[in-house]
Formats: sequence, C-alpha cells, structure tokens
Amino acid sequence: MTTPDVLGGLQSPTGLSSPGGGGPTGGAVPMGGAVPTGGAVPTGGAVPTAAALPAEAAVLPAASSAPPLPQATAGGPAPFSPELVRGDFPILHRTVNGHPLVWLDNGATTQKPRQVIEAVAGFYGAANSNIHRGAHTMAREATEAYEGGRAAVARFLGAPSPENIVFVRGTTEAINLVAQTWGRANLGPGDDILVPVLEHHSNIVPWQLIARETRARVVPVPLQPDGRIDLDAYADLLSMRTQLVAISQASNVLGTVPPVKEMTALAHRYGAKVLVDGAQAVAHFPVDVQDLDADFYAFSGHKLFAPTGIGALYAKPEVLAAMAPWQGGGNMIESVAFGRTTFAPVPHLMEAGTGHISGVVGMLAALNWLTSFDREAIAAYETSLMAYAQQALATVPGLEVLGSAPDRIAVLTFTLAGHDPAEIADWLDRDGIAIRAGHHCAQPALAHYGLESAARASLALYNTSEEVDQLVASLRRLQQAA
Repeated sequence: MTTPDVLGGLQSPTGLSSPGGGGPTGGAVPMGGAVPTGGAVPTGGAVPTAAALPAEAAVLPAASSAPPLPQATAGGPAPFSPELVRGDFPILHRTVNGHPLVWLDNGATTQKPRQVIEAVAGFYGAANSNIHRGAHTMAREATEAYEGGRAAVARFLGAPSPENIVFVRGTTEAINLVAQTWGRANLGPGDDILVPVLEHHSNIVPWQLIARETRARVVPVPLQPDGRIDLDAYADLLSMRTQLVAISQASNVLGTVPPVKEMTALAHRYGAKVLVDGAQAVAHFPVDVQDLDADFYAFSGHKLFAPTGIGALYAKPEVLAAMAPWQGGGNMIESVAFGRTTFAPVPHLMEAGTGHISGVVGMLAALNWLTSFDREAIAAYETSLMAYAQQALATVPGLEVLGSAPDRIAVLTFTLAGHDPAEIADWLDRDGIAIRAGHHCAQPALAHYGLESAARASLALYNTSEEVDQLVASLRRLQQAA
C-alpha cells in the first residue's frame, strides 16, 4: 500500500497482520526507545465512516440482573494490531463536521474502549453501592471491585503491594498530596526541590506553593536544544540541600523520555527523594516502579483509556507510612471522639470520604484491556508510527516540530509559519481532525524555544498512518489557502 502523492512519494508498506493476527515481532522497545529513521512503517485500517455509534454502545445493562464487575485478569498477551483495537472504541466510528473523526489529542485524554464504558454502565446500572462499611451483598461486591482495582494498579506499576497504592483524582492531586504531606513535614528553609524545565504545570506549581510555605527553593533544571534534560547541569545542581527531584517520565509537550532510573540513582546518593510524573508514560510503555526505585509515582486514569477523575499514587512503603493524613473525614479513621481520634492504616489513611468507585471499576477494566495485549508490540508500533509521522510532517512547508530527543513518546508539538496554533487547530477540526493548541500547561518548556503557544498532535495505539496522511494533507491545504 502506498500513501497519497501529497507526501511526495513517501512509502508506507504494510507491516502488521490483519485483525486478530500478531503484532510487530521486532525487539522490545525499552522505555520509549529511540525513534527509528527508516524501514517499514506499519499502517492501520481505513478510518471508519459510519456517523452513528454502534447500536450496542447505547444499550445499558438490564437492571434486573447484575453483570459481573471487572476482575483482575492474568494470562498471556493477545496479538496486537491497530485495526483490532479500533473496533473496541465506539467514538472512533463517529464523524465530526462531516468527516470521520481523527483523534490526535491523546496527550490531553485518551478515548475509552467499550469494555470500560460497559463496566462503568454496568456498575451504575446493577451494582452501585458504597464500599468498605456496608454489610450487604452489593457493598461487598463493590468493595471487592474497588480493592481489586487497587491490586491491579499495583501489578501494573510493579509495586510490591496494593497497600502502596493510593487512589486520587489524577496526577495533579497525587502531586499536591505529596507536596502537602511529605513536603510540609520534610522541607525547610534552604532546601532545594529540583524540577526540570520540561515539566507540566502540575509538577511545578504544587512545589512552588509548598516552597513558599516552607521557605524552600524550586530550582529549574535546564534543557538542551533538542529537548533533553541537561544531565551535566542536573548533576551540578544536586547537593545535600536537595530534598526532592520531581520529574516526568515522558514530557507532554516535547515527548522527551528522560533517563529517570539513572537520575533517580544519582538523587538518592544525596539522600533526596524522587517523584515521577507518569501521566504521559503509562499508556505508551511498561512501568516498573521498583526498577526505577522511585519514591513516588503518579498517573491519571484518563490518559490510560480509563474514566476521568481517577488516578493513583504509588509511594514506597516506608515513605507512605510516615506521611500525615492528606484530608480528614470518613473512611480514613478507625474511631472518632472529641477527646481522641485514631486513624486507619495506609493507604486508606489518604482516602478520606467516598472515593470514585465507578472510576476504579473503569480503571480496572482499562488495565485489563490494555494488559491483554503485548505491551512491547504496542510500543514498537507507536515508535514506528511516530517515525512515519515525523517524516510525513517534514513534507509540509514551514512546519517545525519542537524537540528531537532520541528517546521520546509519540508527541509532535509544532509550529506552522504564518499561522497561529489556534487557527491551525480550528482548520483541522473542520476536517474532523482533533489536535491541541495553546501552552499545553508547559509554559517553561515552550519558553525554552521562545514560544508562548504551539500546536500538538499526540498519537496512541489506535492511530494509523492513514490518519497521519489526513493530518498532513489538511495542513498542506491550509498552507495553500494562505
């Protein structure tokens, strides 16, 4: 198969089997490995053209019988192909402005497979109950699903125990939790918090707030021109004053995948703790928090094909056990009296009030779905698709992609000469193509390139080379219309 002439003869030979067949068989791609610059690029199936959602997507479970809630699964991975997984996403079968939807805004949120949609609908339609304290059947079932979700997150991250996992609303709340609990207890005047320039605002502002309160300092770690962290500068900035290093495992604006394990080991030599923002990483490659030796690891479910409003924080057992309560209320106590209140053990100590139970049910379904496929095959496919997109976008006159770090996820933030990023996004939306435009909650990273805003196309496992072709063709039409 060959792509349209708009790409100037760029070839895209088929590299994957048909639905139900095996995924790529190349070597593993560790930690978002280097982007290949040549070779065959796998292509996906044609973008569906049906405007309506599949009929079964609108059918809620019957209230008369309770469907089984998701349970953690085990077993070997299923074959992966983008054609295969696209069939699980009802929203990818809709149209936008008369065109098939091309969803390239995965860095902001991923779409949800029917398994997740059905699990959440099934919970509310036939199994809704509060958890932990109920004595009835549905309370026990909901509790089992909730704690099963905690165990699944622990396995997904390679954590030693479910007790190391705290449920939160997302990465932002997880980082604020650490800042307001561990940070308030351990930071003081003259202490340093090292934060690379590439970080999302959620991994900058919480540290600024607690630093102001404790009179600590937030110290930026500079970037190299290609978007990598300046590791020499990082090593020079580390000292006995360093109490924390806060770093993302993958940048939401440059796609950079820093050498987190090596940076963590260096920080630990100075006795510093390390918090890893995994929001952009978890959907793209396997994570092992014990191998990273991270003290804290945070991620959001909605970046991982799960519902919004649910995420998780991992903390090392000894670190979590020493942290004070995050909020007060029900669920985080053992007994309450005006004279004395005693608290529940972690992780419940950090989960005051009724949690996002349906969100945990949805996240369990998402983890079951994602881990049913070969994660290394997914990483290899995304790396190849990223390389194809880089070559294709290079054919658009006046387009410049930010960052060229060798290790990166499939994020392409770009500028187009003569066009404002918001104008670019609006133009593409007319063709049914969804991208992001603005500062991407990463203003220091954009300022590194002298920019205040940019356009961003971010890819996921269900995107295809045909969709990349549509993006490029639309951008070319925009240039021609100018």
